[in-house]
Amino acid sequence: MVEGRYDKNALRQVVEATVVCTDGFGIFRDREKQALLRRLAEERGLVVLTDSDGAGQRIRGFISGITDPRYVKHAFIPDIPGKERRKSAPSKEGTLGVEGMRPEILLAALRRAGASFGEAPSPAPGGIRPGDLYRLGLSGGEGSAEKRRALQKRLGLPARMSVGQLRETLGALYTLPELEALVQAVQQEGQADSPDEQYPGGALQEQLGQGALFRVPSPEGEEQAGEAQHRAGEHQDAF
Repeated sequence: MVEGRYDKNALRQVVEATVVCTDGFGIFRDREKQALLRRLAEERGLVVLTDSDGAGQRIRGFISGITDPRYVKHAFIPDIPGKERRKSAPSKEGTLGVEGMRPEILLAALRRAGASFGEAPSPAPGGIRPGDLYRLGLSGGEGSAEKRRALQKRLGLPARMSVGQLRETLGALYTLPELEALVQAVQQEGQADSPDEQYPGGALQEQLGQGALFRVPSPEGEEQAGEAQHRAGEHQDAF
């Protein structure tokens, strides 16, 4: 977890991982993202990496207060005087933030925090690729935005997520067979529910009812799929 997108860009040059931004102090009032951070922490572990200034420490303290400390590690960068190239002036405290750190410094900070590193990076977190979302009807096709919103609502995920953010988050929480089963479950729920009750105007019901871009999970993935649906139901109750 980092503060902003420039921090995320810097970190993604060092490691391949799911990176969630707090949008600065925006995390203080974003209950959906708070719930997402708690969920990621419990299922995958969370490494908190903020700037070393007062604002960064305030955000770090807030995250500590809303998450279980058993699942959270804290990574700290050193106080290095300077300013980032994109900024016209240094920060109030005159030190570099996460985005201004050299890759080796970021990597060292993560290692000191006790972050776990894999031997080889995967093409995408959890093995879910952009093409998988397209094949499942969640991106690039007619009605894909509505299908994404239905899935996010089913899983209790924040509504304001880009396709890339959704893919990373799904990859951190589910395997591909589990995702396929969840998409199928959303389709079936859409077919069973009344358009007037849950989906005003029936537009989403119509899109889900067609089911052309949804894939039925393979037999070998059914056991995992059932577990995923159970987990998703538990998380939805928790949210």
